[in-house]
Amino acid sequence: MKFGIFDHIDKSNLDLCDQLDGRLEYVKAAEDAGFYSYHVAEHHATPLNLVPVPGVYLGAVANATSTIRLGPLCYLLPLYSPLRLIEEISILDQLSHGRLDVGVGRGVSPFELNYHNVDPKISVEIFLEALETIKYGLTHEKLNHKGKHYKYTDVPMELRPLQKPLPPIWYPSSNPEVASIIGESGYNFVTLGAMEPAKKVIDSFKVGLTKRKGISGPSLDFDDGTAIGISRHIIVSDTMGEAMKVARPAYSRWHKSLVKLWVENKVEGPAFARGTVSDLETAIDAGTDIVGDPAHVCEQITKQVKELGVNYMLCQFYFGDMTHANAMRSLKLFKTEIMPKVSNL
Repeated sequence: MKFGIFDHIDKSNLDLCDQLDGRLEYVKAAEDAGFYSYHVAEHHATPLNLVPVPGVYLGAVANATSTIRLGPLCYLLPLYSPLRLIEEISILDQLSHGRLDVGVGRGVSPFELNYHNVDPKISVEIFLEALETIKYGLTHEKLNHKGKHYKYTDVPMELRPLQKPLPPIWYPSSNPEVASIIGESGYNFVTLGAMEPAKKVIDSFKVGLTKRKGISGPSLDFDDGTAIGISRHIIVSDTMGEAMKVARPAYSRWHKSLVKLWVENKVEGPAFARGTVSDLETAIDAGTDIVGDPAHVCEQITKQVKELGVNYMLCQFYFGDMTHANAMRSLKLFKTEIMPKVSNL
């Protein structure tokens, strides 16, 4: 069982420069604690994410760390030139000495896609073509592609990734049908949400995994070389009361940022947004948030890992308007009191 860090880097009460300085300290502490990888979101024109150009931010993370893996979760492929992204991926993989994990997605928010003049109705076909193009360019000396949205002829691939044949590809989803396709394609997988729907999606991924066409990228140190992950908010303190005191305002701030575009446009959000409740207690009951003292958190993680059948948990310790000290406290307690007891699950 491995543990990683997921981070929206959503808007807090700090100046962004100070917030980013704190995040670098946080990631270095996560590396010291033995976390496997640091994954950062990409969103645009929303307080949910203040690093909408993840490659720039991850360049700083790569320079500040030496062992923890890192990567976007995920690059919104319809918003990129495939050639431009091939170059960015190659630079980041070289800069990090082969530690890059490449998450990919189409973008679930029509508002964010529209801000970039991308039609949400065709975002899936753009995404699939972009992914095919990027994978080809990362594994060949020249980029050749002729499709509906992209055309390249004999473009020299002077920049190449360090990992061969290409960095590991991660594909998050909360859709059972899509999850099966992800498994069959050999990608690493992460989902989120309440226990029951998450279990359905994970089981669907595993069905696809049994039919997989081969691992896409280097074989990772997971069962069958593939990560099967679940993402959770985790708050740890010395007592349940202290943990809830930290978690309540942070969760409220994070949730308002999550649904801001949907609320302002007066429309229902995607499945994951509809399933994300506004109050912390309900989120805890659903399993999306694990809050408490070390013994309770350890018990809940053990329960979820066994029920969901995952080999990877992405921990989100730092979110909303949480103070840096409180996030670091959760991380420290997880390292000393929890990780030694759950790593062998």
